[in-house]
Amino acid sequence: MGGTLLEKVERHTRLAGHNRVAMLLFRLGDEQLFGINVFKVREVLRRPPLERMPGVHELLAGSCDYRGQTIPVIDLAAALGYAPLRDVDSAHLMVTEFSRSMQGFLVADLQRMVQCEGETLVAPSSALGFGARVNAVTRVDGALLAVVDVEHVLASIDARPAELSMQMRRVAGARSLAPRRVMVVDDSVIARRRLVSLFKQMNIECVVAKDGREALDRLLELAVADPAEGVKLVVSDIEMPRLDGYALTRAIREAPSLRQLKIVLHSSLSGMFNEAMVKEVKADRFVAKFQPDVLAQAVLELLPESALTPAPAD
Repeated sequence: MGGTLLEKVERHTRLAGHNRVAMLLFRLGDEQLFGINVFKVREVLRRPPLERMPGVHELLAGSCDYRGQTIPVIDLAAALGYAPLRDVDSAHLMVTEFSRSMQGFLVADLQRMVQCEGETLVAPSSALGFGARVNAVTRVDGALLAVVDVEHVLASIDARPAELSMQMRRVAGARSLAPRRVMVVDDSVIARRRLVSLFKQMNIECVVAKDGREALDRLLELAVADPAEGVKLVVSDIEMPRLDGYALTRAIREAPSLRQLKIVLHSSLSGMFNEAMVKEVKADRFVAKFQPDVLAQAVLELLPESALTPAPAD
């Protein structure tokens, strides 16, 4: 089943960059459908034998051998409040790649791939009860689809803060940037918090948006406001509801008042495809999540230095 599904990924790849996304659908224990971007899925397998690891986080079901590499296996059902799948023989393993790391997720029942229009993906109401581990919902053939915020799940297991190295802090402190303000765009609350924390360490103020549509509206407002309120650089996720990072970049480049903005696409999606899309939509950089020093260096290189120079000594 996994092989049949993954043979379709190449065809679905052509959707990216047009505010559409291909989702791999699965269930975790009842009829509720969940989804994950197919770009993040390397392979789908029957649950392999798991090696138990004592003293680890409760969501870690163990580890397994994947093509000669030992990877952690996370019980996604338990993370979303369902009965654990670690001992369920019929469970499936989704092998995924996020932010240059590989891990497996246990799911109960794999379904199929579907194409979702970005405009139909919206932030879930708190009344739906998904909590912070679902960052978007939509309808597929009338059924509610919940998109899992995998970054939130991973951060709950490994909650290391976004810390700059001391060397990068010194470099950032020595630069006179104009202005020290950037826009952060990401639908994951965990990612937004990490980025705001990172830029605070660089003495850079953040304007925050939860998706590309909100970001574009805010940027257009700022473009006609006091110049002191403006931003010169946008750091945006790629996979977002309503308007994704590629579509946001295209919209910025097409708006006369915005086209000079510097844009860094910052995503857990990785690979040559992203590099090609960065060039196609005319973004300035792509930085894979989450590399604090690499992102900080890109921001320092793209933000203009202050035109103000120290007054000469008397």
